[in-house]
Amino acid sequence: MKPLARRRSHRITFAAAGIYNIAWGLYAVADPQWFFRISGLPRSNSPQIFATLGMVLGLYGVLYLDVARAPERGWLVAAVGLTGKILGPAGLAWLILTGQWPAATVVIVVTNDLIWWIPFALYLRDAWPGWRSEWDSPARL
Repeated sequence: MKPLARRRSHRITFAAAGIYNIAWGLYAVADPQWFFRISGLPRSNSPQIFATLGMVLGLYGVLYLDVARAPERGWLVAAVGLTGKILGPAGLAWLILTGQWPAATVVIVVTNDLIWWIPFALYLRDAWPGWRSEWDSPARL
């Protein structure tokens, strides 16, 4: 099997994603009302829910750091991460289109989700189990 294409680039991507998610998670735990303040939504009566979201995203950061450490084994973590990064904005789009949330809430998906779509998708293409062995086989070339 050939080595993972763009391995160094993927390691940098997932190290950055890991650090970002951990920092975002810590901030959400420390100040669970920040999103409501900047988006124009009413302050939450249950900020613990947003703090819990921060904890979960911070834990994703730990998993992303593991992908950065060993990108040959991170396909499943990245696939789950990218799925969330697609479903989150889809759910937010629904909330905005139905008038339940203001358009200003889009700030949450720009850095949490949208900027990661291409690098995560590229990694998944490069790391797809069987892709390198199947597509790089002598019979295929």
